[in-house]
Amino acid sequence: MSIPQEQTRPSKEAAVSAAQGSGRIGPNAVTQLISALQNGGEGAAAALIFSQAGSAQWLDSPPTEMVDETRVAKLHATVRELLPEARANAILREAGDTTANYILANRIPRLAQNVLKILPPALAARALTRAIGAHAWTFAGTGRFRGVIGRDAVFEIWDNPLCRERDLSPGWCVWHTAVFERLFRELVSSRTIAEETHCRANGAPCCRFVLTWRRSEFRAAAKVAPNIKADVPHARNSSIDHG
Repeated sequence: MSIPQEQTRPSKEAAVSAAQGSGRIGPNAVTQLISALQNGGEGAAAALIFSQAGSAQWLDSPPTEMVDETRVAKLHATVRELLPEARANAILREAGDTTANYILANRIPRLAQNVLKILPPALAARALTRAIGAHAWTFAGTGRFRGVIGRDAVFEIWDNPLCRERDLSPGWCVWHTAVFERLFRELVSSRTIAEETHCRANGAPCCRFVLTWRRSEFRAAAKVAPNIKADVPHARNSSIDHG
């Protein structure tokens, strides 16, 4: 499966962000992180993390509306700076899982979920990817999202605002990976495995996530198109290519 070149039109959300000078993403990137830290016994660390990230007020008054992506990026980066790597990954993964749970409980109608669950995985994956793409601005901010459906699902976030800082650690985008995997496990196949195979923080041109529900084929799926071409989508709205 290859990643074909695509052309997209500027989205309404992209135009608004450009006018405002800053992108915004959903508050779950903050509120679910607070819960993950507190439920994980990291209350003291949470106070230090939010203070150092310049967002101490969010602990007392968690956001309920869209938030500045640069503040969220700083917050997630500070988690990785102040906690040991394994612990930071566990916290960010928990935050991603609970973000997906919130989406399932509040954003995807129960009827739609029931329909997806009875569809063959390939069809369910295509439908779910369209839904994710339609709301990509809520988790990608000013970044650009692209979903590619073939034997597996491949998601790309170009100019991902949550990992604009360079880092040598693998798998920086734990939160995004967990959100995608949880949604697919619930609505496509309980066997789904998601992995970030390329990351902007490590020098790749985009963050790429491979989701497969065929465990025996995951190793091959993870190697799809290893040399990512810089055919950057021109807008934040998504499209779905069929590999």
